[in-house]
Amino acid sequence: MDNIHVMPNKSEAELTPEEKWRVEHIKMHEKHRGHESMHTEMLLILLVTLIVAQVFLVEWKKRHYKSYQMITLLAMWVIPLVLCIRNQWWRFIFLWHVFSCITWLIVRKALQRPIQGTTPRLVYKWFYFIYKLSYTLGIIGYVIMLATFFGLNLIFDVSPHVWMDYGLLFVFYGLYFGVLGRDISEICADKMASHIGYYAPGSMPTRTLEPGVCAVCGNRLLVSENEEGVIENTYKLSCDHVFHEFCIRGWCIVGKKQTCPYCKEKVDLKKMFCSPWERPHVLYGQLLDWIRWLVAWQPLILFLVQGINWALGLE
Repeated sequence: MDNIHVMPNKSEAELTPEEKWRVEHIKMHEKHRGHESMHTEMLLILLVTLIVAQVFLVEWKKRHYKSYQMITLLAMWVIPLVLCIRNQWWRFIFLWHVFSCITWLIVRKALQRPIQGTTPRLVYKWFYFIYKLSYTLGIIGYVIMLATFFGLNLIFDVSPHVWMDYGLLFVFYGLYFGVLGRDISEICADKMASHIGYYAPGSMPTRTLEPGVCAVCGNRLLVSENEEGVIENTYKLSCDHVFHEFCIRGWCIVGKKQTCPYCKEKVDLKKMFCSPWERPHVLYGQLLDWIRWLVAWQPLILFLVQGINWALGLE
């Protein structure tokens, strides 16, 4: 408390932000003095809860993947919105509503039965656009943060925390909407393909694939796989089944599928996407899976830990 007496003639309103932070830090330190054993107990509760929750989530995902997928998607959708409403972050709230409204219209068309012939292409275009946009935003944010570390902000006479805030903002938007769009597109990919009839999860197709028909969207192929298409090219997998290039890209990259939509043979993504500009998209899709833990489950686990501490009288 000695540091507080250094400013005996200053009221709280006259303190600078640094002095206010110092005073609050000292007060908190004095409040928790002698509580070392309690803090150790709280740390153990946190570690045990994290371990138990991780084991539970892994087993849940392994045994009941669809329920895990739906609950995770719901948490991903709702938790950030609740936190932003609480903190009055209106920019995210606006973008969240725009994304949610358009995505809901797209998903609604994907779930319709009978499905329209143009729906798969529309769905894949929207989610592929979200995928590309999230990837671009993440790269921009990373470049801004990297430029800040190298001091390039000084050239433009901008303080480092401004550039760092913008960099983190771009990375957050890119990763969040990338994961959200990725999970929704996977559900749409399953539903659309099963409604068309060429793909049935865990069983044989209900329709026979005719020559010259795409097994993802059910529409005719306009060109062969060796011809250059005006609107879209045709792609043949190693199992000799052919698809619209945009459909199979949406199926594999956006929908996270690594099997043929018709015969379920394993797809060699490295052979399929041989361009060095396209391979990072596959790796980026795998990276997004790690973000789900931070956005959906970590806030719930920390809330659970706080509830346990409150029930035990720990503060």
